[in-house]
Amino acid sequence: MPWGTTAEKMWQQPFLNVFRHFKVDEWKRSSKEGDVAVVTDKTLKCTVYRVRGPVSAGNYIQLPKTSTQSLGLTGRYLYVLFRPLPAKHFVIHLDLCTEGSQVIRVSFSNFFKEFKSTATWLQFPFICETGTPRKDVGSPGARWTCLQLDLHDILLVYLNRRYSHLKSIRLCASLLVRNLYTSDLCFDPAVTVAEARCAKPPITPIPREMAFPVPKGESWHDHYVHIRFPSDSSKTPSEAVQKSCSPSEAAGPVLRLLPHPAAFSKPVQDSLALMVQKHGPTASRQALPVPRPLPEVSVSCERSEVSSVGGPSGRSQEPLAWVEATDKHVASDSLHVSVYQTTMEPTAPEDASPQESPGRKQNQQEVALGKNRFQQRSFLPDPVLRLKGVIGFGGHSTKWALWTRDGAAVVYPCHAVIVVLCVNTREQRLFLGHTDKVSALALDGSGSLLASAQARPHSMLRLWDFQTGECLSLFQSPVHTVCSLSFSDSGEVLCGVGKDRHGRMTVVVWGTAQVGRGGEAVILTKVHSDVDIQAFEVAFFDETRMASCGRGSVRLWRLRGGGLRSCPVDLGEHHALEFTDLAFRQAQDGHTLYVCSRSGHILEIDHQRMAVRCARRLLPTRTPGGLLPQKQTFSSGPGIAISSLSISQAKCAVGSEDGYLRLWPLDFSSVLLEAEHEGPISSVCVSPDGLRVLSTTSSGHLGFLDILSREYSMLVRSHAAPVLAVATECSRGQLATVSQDHTVRIWDLATLQQLYDFASPEEAPCAVAFHPTQPTFFCGFSSGAVRSFSLETTKVLVEHRCHRGAITGLAASPDGSLLFSSCSRGSLAQYHSSAPQCRILRVTANVVCQEACPSPSALVVSGDSHLLAFVGPSKYTVTVMDTTSLDELLRVDIRTLDLAGSRLDSAVAVCFGPAPPGHLLVSTSSNMVAVVDATSGRLVRELSCVPPAACSVLALSGDGRFLLTAADRAIKVWDYSAQAGPGCQVYIGHSEPVRAVAFTPDQQQLLSVGDAIFLWDVLAPSEKSPPGSVQGSPGAPTTCEAGLGTRQLEDTVSGASGLPRQQVPMPSQASPPWLDICARPPKDHDGGLRTDLAAPGRQGMVTYRTNGESKTPAGPGACSTGRARAQPPTRQDSYRHFTARYKASLLSKGLSFPAVGDERLHLKAVMGYNGNGRANLVWRPDTGFFAYTCGHLVVVEDLHSGVQQHWLGHPEEISTLALSHNAQVLASASGRSSTASRCQIRIWDVPGGSCRQLLSHHDTAVQALAFSPDDRLLVTLGDYGDRTLALWSMATYELVSSTCLPEPVYGMAFNPWDAGELACVGQGAVTLWLLQQRGGDVSLQVHRKPIPEEVGGCELTSLCYGTTPLLYCGSSAGQVCVWDVCAGCCFLAWEADDGEIGVLLCSGARLVSGSNTRRLRLWAVGAVPELRRKGSGARSSSVFMERELTLDGAVVSAVFHESMDMGVVGTTAGTLWYVSWAEGTSTRLVSGHQSKVNEVVFSPSESHCATCSDDGSVRVWSVASMELLIQFQVLSQSCLCLSWSPPSCECPEQQWVAAGYSDGTLRLFSIPLIAMELKMHPHSAALTAIAFSADGHTILSGDRDGLVAVSRPRTGMTFRVLSDHRGAPICTIQSTRREYGDFGAEGVDLWLAASGDQQVSVWASNWLQDCCELVDWLSFPAPALTEVPSCLPPSLAAFCPWDEALLVCAGLSVHHEVVFYSLCQKQVIEKIPLPFFAVSMSLSPGAHLMAIGFSAERVLRLVDCTSGAVQDFAGHDDSVQLCRFAPSARLLFTAAHNEILVWEVTGH
Repeated sequence: MPWGTTAEKMWQQPFLNVFRHFKVDEWKRSSKEGDVAVVTDKTLKCTVYRVRGPVSAGNYIQLPKTSTQSLGLTGRYLYVLFRPLPAKHFVIHLDLCTEGSQVIRVSFSNFFKEFKSTATWLQFPFICETGTPRKDVGSPGARWTCLQLDLHDILLVYLNRRYSHLKSIRLCASLLVRNLYTSDLCFDPAVTVAEARCAKPPITPIPREMAFPVPKGESWHDHYVHIRFPSDSSKTPSEAVQKSCSPSEAAGPVLRLLPHPAAFSKPVQDSLALMVQKHGPTASRQALPVPRPLPEVSVSCERSEVSSVGGPSGRSQEPLAWVEATDKHVASDSLHVSVYQTTMEPTAPEDASPQESPGRKQNQQEVALGKNRFQQRSFLPDPVLRLKGVIGFGGHSTKWALWTRDGAAVVYPCHAVIVVLCVNTREQRLFLGHTDKVSALALDGSGSLLASAQARPHSMLRLWDFQTGECLSLFQSPVHTVCSLSFSDSGEVLCGVGKDRHGRMTVVVWGTAQVGRGGEAVILTKVHSDVDIQAFEVAFFDETRMASCGRGSVRLWRLRGGGLRSCPVDLGEHHALEFTDLAFRQAQDGHTLYVCSRSGHILEIDHQRMAVRCARRLLPTRTPGGLLPQKQTFSSGPGIAISSLSISQAKCAVGSEDGYLRLWPLDFSSVLLEAEHEGPISSVCVSPDGLRVLSTTSSGHLGFLDILSREYSMLVRSHAAPVLAVATECSRGQLATVSQDHTVRIWDLATLQQLYDFASPEEAPCAVAFHPTQPTFFCGFSSGAVRSFSLETTKVLVEHRCHRGAITGLAASPDGSLLFSSCSRGSLAQYHSSAPQCRILRVTANVVCQEACPSPSALVVSGDSHLLAFVGPSKYTVTVMDTTSLDELLRVDIRTLDLAGSRLDSAVAVCFGPAPPGHLLVSTSSNMVAVVDATSGRLVRELSCVPPAACSVLALSGDGRFLLTAADRAIKVWDYSAQAGPGCQVYIGHSEPVRAVAFTPDQQQLLSVGDAIFLWDVLAPSEKSPPGSVQGSPGAPTTCEAGLGTRQLEDTVSGASGLPRQQVPMPSQASPPWLDICARPPKDHDGGLRTDLAAPGRQGMVTYRTNGESKTPAGPGACSTGRARAQPPTRQDSYRHFTARYKASLLSKGLSFPAVGDERLHLKAVMGYNGNGRANLVWRPDTGFFAYTCGHLVVVEDLHSGVQQHWLGHPEEISTLALSHNAQVLASASGRSSTASRCQIRIWDVPGGSCRQLLSHHDTAVQALAFSPDDRLLVTLGDYGDRTLALWSMATYELVSSTCLPEPVYGMAFNPWDAGELACVGQGAVTLWLLQQRGGDVSLQVHRKPIPEEVGGCELTSLCYGTTPLLYCGSSAGQVCVWDVCAGCCFLAWEADDGEIGVLLCSGARLVSGSNTRRLRLWAVGAVPELRRKGSGARSSSVFMERELTLDGAVVSAVFHESMDMGVVGTTAGTLWYVSWAEGTSTRLVSGHQSKVNEVVFSPSESHCATCSDDGSVRVWSVASMELLIQFQVLSQSCLCLSWSPPSCECPEQQWVAAGYSDGTLRLFSIPLIAMELKMHPHSAALTAIAFSADGHTILSGDRDGLVAVSRPRTGMTFRVLSDHRGAPICTIQSTRREYGDFGAEGVDLWLAASGDQQVSVWASNWLQDCCELVDWLSFPAPALTEVPSCLPPSLAAFCPWDEALLVCAGLSVHHEVVFYSLCQKQVIEKIPLPFFAVSMSLSPGAHLMAIGFSAERVLRLVDCTSGAVQDFAGHDDSVQLCRFAPSARLLFTAAHNEILVWEVTGH
């Protein structure tokens, strides 16, 4: 189990006594050396350990006992309670393990004079500064010290590493030590429990066990010293140490640590931010660009440059390979396991990785303030690409290909990727993480540990868990390039061979016994050798013995006593041979070593006697098998050049440079089999069963010879040189590639197998293109020839030689009528390609740039086949031509675009965007992509691609959503549809520059070529856009992203997904809009007046007075107003706007709701939070009031006990909440229902929990609510469709004023210092409303202040007031602007985020910002008031980020304590987090599913329940506390059904949950182990129902096609498939133990299956005897088609729990009813009518109760089957699609979409 899992952390909480846990007094798990004694300390009045001696290294206490063991302590803080001995030196050594399994030593000593740092060692000086001690206070050497070490921050700040666990501790002389403790909590040793309870902000007192005794009435600081290192993260690095002491101690001696953390560059910070985000919400210290003051609006000033981290350019010069090499990559099969305990959120992979996709890098850019640059945004899903497969073999070497232990798969490198290929299915499993070509591979004897090395010096080695694909260890080799690796059979010894920097052959031996157990690989020994080594192998029978061979030498090696020694074998007359390979074989008389040579000799060597036993030479003859006796001389002719051999028990496989694989008996009497290859053989390997021989060739072929069938199978073919271009074909699923190896190859896209290849030895192919409609493809060559090939006949159809230079571009028009080619001499040719024999139409000279290199992006045709674009005639211009006439339509001079400033820019590649809007994308040499209008040449926007190289390749997806750029070895995917600043994701994996990228015709996959051919899955679902539309343009559908953390379709359409903005807000060029103020409703409604005022764009003030008379009745009734409708609404793309989720169900009418006191159900708990709401969370720390929304419920929860209250009344989903300042009134708003024309606003009495008043005025939705500081007024803001601002009196609940806004407003806030001032933010301006009341009159004064140009053309989306007179505003571009509301100007702004800021909170000197990038950041803004006084000339870097957390979704709600140290935050993922800035942690308070819940199941003991959802997650909850305990996540799939295993007599502690997924897979999860134990694929269609048999040994599963599969979970085998229900989806499967009754069939189990065609089958089975008989078959008539609803309800069936012979059925039938069918009588005995179709049903195992949910009504019905009484309950805001009674019948779980309600059943 990896370090840091939940099981390992739980037992260490809340703190761990290290000495007690490891029993230091017994010295069995720890060790001591030198003068170590137990003494009694008078100060502490307890026994302590004294370590003293003249030499620190010889007197110490060490935990654990040996260096190969590990403590495995995961606590963030280490508390060392010690006292240095006076005038003596002491040393404390800590060995910390990082998440990359690297061991870092951290040392503290008063012997050190200065701070020193290396890559593996940090030395901190512990300095005592002398001073005048106080009276009665001992000297520093005599005082006990609590040294508190933040191990997490030490590694993060000083080495940019992520802390994993504490490996070992060594306490060296001279010191006294009381104890060591670890904890994740930050204790204050000087604070008592009573003081901590009263402290603000809260302080965690130190536990009594760790406390120092303090005399009564005295101060802790008078006797002891507390040092916390590093200090609070709010300090700068130079202030990273602080000591907790009293002010009176300032004159005395001071103990301090003096480190100086090294500043790291921008990419290192980026990689740091990447690692922080990958592991969930964690505090970060990443710095942001320093803010600069803005000039006042009326004053002009010059722009100043923005300073940035990492030097003048803001970028590091360090190689990116370093960042990549330090990251931990794991192959992905898209499963995540998350266990939630307090603040922990670990993940465990199925095959793979985590939330960050393998091969993925994060890219961040700093954008200068005031420049019109688009901000980078993140877009979902993240990642959008997943590597599916590769085509290629080798790279650095073609000799490494290994069999797995079971012989079912082979392991080989493909450049920087390691591939595991299943021989039978040809499925690939990929190991990603290397950043250069893999130079060596090795598998241990058990097949559980894989070692790999990469080529580039210094060689990095990785050790992998072969079964899971997890990288267990990453370390650097002392040799430059490891050319050979060999494991011992046990996997505990790894040997590597290579050359060091002096060119000397070096052998390194690592010990790998602790890898996988929290340890790392350690170098046991390293030796240099003067002999040549071509092959090196550890003996399988003894891991201390090895053998090597090379030019003129065969040596035997032995590992003994920590050293490696070798002895040469006496070769005699063979001493001059060049030996190439060796192999051990077990024989009856011992073990034999076989060695082969390039001259054809094979030597048998007795390794015990170190002598040649026999020598043979293989000669090439016409009849294979020619042998020569041992005495044969070397003058008899050249032998077979043997390159590799492999030995089995009876045969020897030999591979030679003549291309033959030969199989010999061990006496080499004759050849048994041989196979000829297309190139020299580089390696052979016999499978473990000896029946197959794997062979590789230097030309990149990999295959195997089946000895029994004598057939040779080719597994992999590959190009022998870099791939230059790729093209895909639409109808046949084929792709074509051209390479520098002078071949053109056609591949099958589904199988990744080569179909044909065309070789051209005399000329190299340069470009390739498929014909869109015909089975032909075109290829351009270096000679200037363009040839057309037929895919049917594999022949050349026609050849054209109109070019004189090498072909640089080849493009076919999408309609298939034309073909274009360009060459290096500047000519352009046009061909007519409709006919099979294409012909030349035109050739134009000197139009294409002659300096252009061959590239797929050099010549492009638009999607409508009308336009042709290319770079030319010079590299500074791009030309657009008409495809038919070749008339020049447009010429764009790149130099005039001024993309890179003073540099002379040139074009590199071009690409057309979809039309409309008709854009042309141009990649430039200044690392930019310019988007220009293809008609006018106007620059539309630009994308920054970041050095080191310009984008040589461009590709755009067919729907215009994703733009691909390739530069060097990286691929970038841009969210091209996000007009306001597309974000990009960076993917690595190629070891050489990417030459071309292309989407497959279905847009579901992506191809990238360079060193090899990579096939990527596009995880985003395809969209059905109108022809020619671009995402984000008018007429295009709303984007629906998929993947981990994304919302489903309904949530995305509603705008709650947290996606970046899709369009740039453009300033209006027309006359200013008119502000419409309605102080009372229009006269034709309620007698009020209406006046139009022109306010926007004008300076000054507008005043309007109204009469205060009321025409609305006061009191407890409803208050409703009317108003005239504004213009039709336009959907806003800001995520701040609320849009209710679409629901097809209706409000309940005419139902049987029970009388008060007679209810059989009581709502007990709500599981989930509505992440679709906005500001729908309130919390008052002083009173403890905590409330949030879920659906149309207001949930009031006690945070201490978890008890909930539920306030019902809203008819629709609640959008927002607001709590009055005195915490006595809560306002909530919901959307417009089908029965009401306006939104409903409810005013709740908080102490009583009752509704005081109903208000209604807004038409569509209420965006925000706010109480005035004196709680006399309530302001309500309508959404983008309503555009109304309403003001209500809280005394009379009357509408005081109503204002129709000219444009959407995103947020509003009252000035806390002035109850008459209200601020609103929206598009391009801040609006201040001044409210003045004089008796019954109301005066409104409106001030509108536009955003300064320096801030940019963005929208303001959030706001909050700070210290008077400051107003902070967040923008859609991620900026925070500070306004002086008195002066009416913006004087400061800084880049606070990469996305839209939706939440801002300020208190005192701290500001919290939350955005749709999932980031929550804490800012120190204490210097802002001083900047306001300095004016526009102020320059300051005092605004900085203190902390950062990355949560699981866009931030939509947040409430913080007035100290800003703690708060509660809500996200779009439906999670409420408790945030502690002091600890830098976040804890889940409330969590729920994001998508539709499909099933709820219970454990047999009812202690836990499990739920599954369309979001692909399976979640396990505690029934008692309703807390989420475990989450299993599968990406890109929906979990549709679930079943919990019944109790097992054989293994009662074992519990499984079986889950069925939409891809037809079935996964078995172990709850005690928190792991997936089995994955099966019994169905080709989606699983819709699943059940365990009564004994738990069998699983029944049904799919959408109507098949029922019977499988065994212990073996993973499906042994029977029933097709009786074929053609209709299986809706229900239930299995029970047959207790009694003779139904005419034998069997111990009784089970049923119900399908969607109203068929129910009942079966009796005995699966152990493979017996299954049909008991009964029920068919129900379907109603007429006109009566069937649009969404067909499922067929429901269940065994009656109180009578096994009864079958209860519901679903489609002629009538709405529930049917009771007797299996004994074979007839229906009872019917219960229903008002609607049932979509869910559950029968209580206790009382005769039945719960039913209906298809179109939002009601839950409870039916008493004995009396027939019914009770209806309202609680959900959608139809109840799921209801399940718990086994005890005390609880009922119901679900509507993603809401889960828990009901308590009375009278059960």
